[in-house]
Amino acid sequence: MKIRKIDHICFAVRNLEKTKAIYRESLSMTPDLEYVAESEHIKVARYYVGEVAIEFMEPTSAESDVARSIERRGEGAFLISYRVDDLDAAMDELKKKGARLIDEKPRTLFGNRYAFIQKPDELAGVLVELLDGEFDASQVG
Repeated sequence: MKIRKIDHICFAVRNLEKTKAIYRESLSMTPDLEYVAESEHIKVARYYVGEVAIEFMEPTSAESDVARSIERRGEGAFLISYRVDDLDAAMDELKKKGARLIDEKPRTLFGNRYAFIQKPDELAGVLVELLDGEFDASQVG
């Protein structure tokens, strides 16, 4: 498996509007894109810094992974996403190495295929996502 680049880094927040205001007032940054991912129960503000996206995610349901993370750890770093050429091959390689994957099959969202791999406590406290495909902002509605 070859990791091509960092695609995005996500931060879990309780209040997305407050976070956007802080970034606008302090750093003069405004989101490049905002969306709701119903399948993940989150609202997202995405900022591009060079080729890497920074996402702030607010849970829309107490059932979301983001809500559970905030409950356990508070706000802050949630995940890092690495772009690979072939997600299926990467997942197969990890399985052959004995990794216990969170996702057995890729998920899809806005043109990307992605999968959460090992639990954070198995990867130095970091939730890691692998993805392939291209993020299609035109699908965000």
